[in-house]
Amino acid sequence: MSFTNLKIRIKKNEGYSAKPYKDQLGFYTIGYGHLIRFNEKKYFFNFYKKEHFSNLFESDFKKALNEYYQIFYNKNHNQHEKELLIEMIFQLGPRGVSKFKKMLFYLNQKQKYMTCLEMIDSLWYKQTPKRVEDIILNYIGE
Repeated sequence: MSFTNLKIRIKKNEGYSAKPYKDQLGFYTIGYGHLIRFNEKKYFFNFYKKEHFSNLFESDFKKALNEYYQIFYNKNHNQHEKELLIEMIFQLGPRGVSKFKKMLFYLNQKQKYMTCLEMIDSLWYKQTPKRVEDIILNYIGE
């Protein structure tokens, strides 16, 4: 299963910065939405080429993909459902996604309308409305 289009969308939604910046929650981020961890202070003092951040993105994406398969190993999700959940994991982390209990229930019941309503009725949507709308459009297949 190819996730090329998903990677392109995530990169577009995250944007790119070679310098650390604070995301909407005040966490330092760099590259394509890479959360700077406590042990990664090097990003505040050293310059890295875009290729480094492309590789870092691939690593972050693989982590999100692995977390998807660990959490949803027994679910029969279609491509759009997988992409929705993988992008959510990439942005919010597995703990953040786990808080969307109603949305996950409706998604697993294949109730697209209710799944979308739950995404819209969230703090996540208030923080990143354009991104959530893009995810919804991809999920419903437009």
